[in-house]
Amino acid sequence: MDRTYMQQSARSAMSTADQVSVTAGFINRVYGWMSGGLTLTGVIAYLIGTDPVMARKLAANPGLLWGAIIGEFILVIAISAGIKKMSVAVASGCYLLYSALTGVVLSLIFLTFTLESIATTFFITALTFGAMSIYGYVTKRDLTSIGNLCLMALIGLIIASVINIFIGSSALYWVVTYVGILIFVGLTAYDTQKIKEMSIALGPELSAVDAGKKYAIMGALTLYLDFINLFLLLLRIFGNSRD
Repeated sequence: MDRTYMQQSARSAMSTADQVSVTAGFINRVYGWMSGGLTLTGVIAYLIGTDPVMARKLAANPGLLWGAIIGEFILVIAISAGIKKMSVAVASGCYLLYSALTGVVLSLIFLTFTLESIATTFFITALTFGAMSIYGYVTKRDLTSIGNLCLMALIGLIIASVINIFIGSSALYWVVTYVGILIFVGLTAYDTQKIKEMSIALGPELSAVDAGKKYAIMGALTLYLDFINLFLLLLRIFGNSRD
């Protein structure tokens, strides 16, 4: 009986070790894709934004700018809704194209804010995002209720932002800014925990090359969006005008 118990314990330990390995590998792929997307976005934004001719041509051409923004929305919807049916090549191509279009749109921040304040805000965002992502990964607390609350608050935030386009309220602008920061701080922790739990639930399925890569791209897109939105909201506070 003791021998049987020891064999079962060994199998259980091996299973746990395998699961830890699969989870760690998957999380590394998620953050690898997210980092790659952010790097592509940053390089394109910097190259366009620091070139006065290119930046001003983009700013003077609203059709091109809106085309990039609409393209972003289409790609997010396409990836979110069709990731399982896409090939790895198509999914990765869509993700990288989305990152590139975001870089085009974000290049305009270089016309508004100083390079130093943009770099400082990016550093603050990275520290905040990293801290909350680590918390979401290691905490034993179920963050589902916080995540659901943040998602509901995000809908209200979007509505308030649209309304403020027409009324131009300074007070509402700052309420949206600070509430938005809290929302994306919470979503960063929640999404990280959700990605970790997904890796545990899917288990062996992630070992398949195609499935693992596609789920990693989906997770990377989720965290990428959290990072970019948090950065833009913090830039409202820490960004110094070029004027």
